[in-house]
Order: sequence, then structure tokens, then C-alpha cells
Amino acid sequence: MKAGKQFIDDLVSRHQLAQVSKLRVEVYGSLSMTGRGHNTDIAIIMGLAGYLPHDVDIELIPQFISTLKQTARLPIAQNTKEVTFNFNDDLIFHQTFLPRHENGMTITALTQDDTELYQQTYYSIGGGFIVDEEHFEHAMHTEISVPFPYQNAADMLKHCDDNGLPLSSVVMKNEIALHGKTALSQHLQQVWQTMKACIQHGINIEGLLPGPLKVPRRAASLYRMLQANSSLSNDPMSIVDWVNMYALAVNEENAAGGRVVTAPTNGACGIVPAVFAYYEHFIADSIPDIIERYLLTCSFIGSLYKMNASISGAEVGCQGEVGVACSMAAAGLTEILGGSPEQVCIAAEIAMEHNLGLTCDPVGGQVQVPCIERNAIAAVKAINASRMALRRTTSPRVTLDKVIETMYETGKDMNAKYRETSQGGLAIKVVCS
Repeated sequence: MKAGKQFIDDLVSRHQLAQVSKLRVEVYGSLSMTGRGHNTDIAIIMGLAGYLPHDVDIELIPQFISTLKQTARLPIAQNTKEVTFNFNDDLIFHQTFLPRHENGMTITALTQDDTELYQQTYYSIGGGFIVDEEHFEHAMHTEISVPFPYQNAADMLKHCDDNGLPLSSVVMKNEIALHGKTALSQHLQQVWQTMKACIQHGINIEGLLPGPLKVPRRAASLYRMLQANSSLSNDPMSIVDWVNMYALAVNEENAAGGRVVTAPTNGACGIVPAVFAYYEHFIADSIPDIIERYLLTCSFIGSLYKMNASISGAEVGCQGEVGVACSMAAAGLTEILGGSPEQVCIAAEIAMEHNLGLTCDPVGGQVQVPCIERNAIAAVKAINASRMALRRTTSPRVTLDKVIETMYETGKDMNAKYRETSQGGLAIKVVCS
């Protein structure tokens, strides 16, 4: 969606919007092979229409796409212009890869006589981040000025030790320097409210998820069961059922095209909210400070993977999505449970260590099987990793920085059919009807 919006913004800034009569979109690599199952086609179109993920009216998308298919006319730039766009012919899914990255797309603007007006190639590098052809190398090495710069976990641990601060406080000082305290707090509170609303929506809707797999939603029925069955309250492991439910709710919403928070990707969006919902339900009421500390710690861990490895399933398999989300949530929980900076990083390391080699093989290209259940399993794993870190009395042999390095190398060694192409693993063993 961001790429489509950026393309239209480029046309506006180049003063070429008025000359555009037609658009063509070509999608490559993993982005193409799982594109329809991931609703990549719809996302690109809504971006061309002028929307971004946080402001698009989700309820109106089905009618918008239906009208486009019937008329082959696409309103772009927030309805300021209409162009020809045939949903079947002008949205092309190639089975080849572009050289720079596994997720690529090229968008072309044409005049009435099919003269090429403007063309740009974008790469989706994971977590909602895009970069165009011109800035690809620069985007990989962007530096920003903050009070406590870091390139790895070791740098951050030194900052914490030198200044006697918890990890989230150091991260907060960096973010305040960039955005200001008020804007930062408002953003973090909005992030949690969006996550919480997603859980609430997910536990109140039943039926089949869209797509050929006909996967039934499970979160709502599990919620009713937990609410009604008092005998479950005597089973200490029922806490696991609640964590499962939170994660299922979020990922079922994602599979249905609902609004989620990318954390660090949409395919792994249920883990970070599920773990905090567990804290809020079973440990203590959430207050703004706790929410901020949790999310700041999660984001720091995610940034390490983005800087030094990858958060793209197309690049490193699901270890870069669910594995990273598990690592983020484990660290965040450890922070708000009073863990030291060292324990926070140990929790993150444990969580990733036991996700190494995790493949990305979505059945039918849908973000449903095994993705939805996998988020639930990883949310529970994150809680366990946190507990193991908090109760550890010996020094670990594996550091967080080393496990991040290992994850990236493992992902690059992984056969492409296990990296979000739906060409191996479960994707070829489970038949879509």
C-alpha cells in the first residue's frame, strides 16, 4: 500500500498526475508468488487510490475493489483523478525475481497513447518498510543522530551500564530526541489501543476466513469456552489458553483483512499484543508507563534484527517474522517484569534461538496455515523465554548479537522454496479446494 501511495505522490511532485491515463503494476519474486493470498494486489490498489494502512476505511475496501473490477476505472490520489486500470490485465504477477531483493514491484504510469510517463521499482523489505530503486543501498545504511547510538545489543547494554538506566529508558531518550515526549507517548498509546481493539474484534466474530482454505475462526469460540467453563480456572495451564486466544484473535483479523499493528510484520502481528494482553490480564493492570516501556523494548529488539539481519520472510523465512516477534515480546515482557538490561537481552536471545530455521511456507499463499496457530505457539514461547531469563543464575553461552547473526546466515542458506514462495513444505502438502 505504501508503495502505491508513494508512486502517486511522486507523480504529484513531478507535476505529471494530469497526464496519466493508465497504470500498470508488475509484482516479482515472493511478493508475487504469495501476492494474492496476502492481498498484496488489493493493498497496492488502495495505495494508488491514495490511502495508507492507518487511514484506509477497511469496511469500504470490498466495494471499492468490486467497482474497480466492473468498471476498470481507478480513482487515484484521493479521488482527484480517474485512470484506466484493468484488475486482471494491468496487475501482473511474475514468477521471476528482481536482482536486489526477494520482494519487488514495478509501477508504470502511461499516457493515453501508451507512452511511458514515469516508472519506479520498489522493494518491500519487511515490516511495512519500502525503498525505491534509487535509494536501495542508502536505505540499508541510514544513520540518525540520537543520544545513545547503537549498532547491536552490546552497544545498548554498555549505554545502560554506563548510565545506570533500564533498557526502555535509554530507548525512550533516543525516541524523545527524534519525536518529542508528547508525540511519542501518544503514538505508543495509540499502538496499544489498536492492538487491543484488534483482540476485541477478533474474539467477537465467527465464521470462515476468506480464501480457498475455508479456515474457521477459533478465537471467539475459545473465548466463550474460557468464560463459561469454571473448571478451566482451576487448571494453571488455562493461562496458555488465554494467550492462545489473544494471538488467534489478532491473526484471524489479519487474515480477514482487518486493521492490525505490524509487529514486526503482519504475518507475526499476534505475538506482541498477545503477550502484553497476558500481562494485563494475569499480572497487573496496564498503565501508560508500562505500555510505553513494553513497546519501546519490543521496538528496540526489532530494530536490531532489521539493522543486522532481516524481518522479511521472503529473505530469511519465518524466523524473521514469527521468530523476531517472539524475541521482541520476550524482551518486552522481561522489561516490565523488572528484568535487568542483560536479562532482557537474554530473553530475546532464548526466544530466537529456538525459532532458528523456521520456514515460511504458507498454504495457498494465505496468511492462515500455519501462520495463525504459529503466532499462538510463539506467544507462549515468548512468555517462557522471559521466565527462563528472569530465573537464570548462570551466564549464557550465546549472546543476542550472535543469535541475530546466526538467524540471518541461516535464512540466507535456506532454500528459496521455504522463504515465502509457497513452493515447499506445508504449502505443497496441503491441497486448497
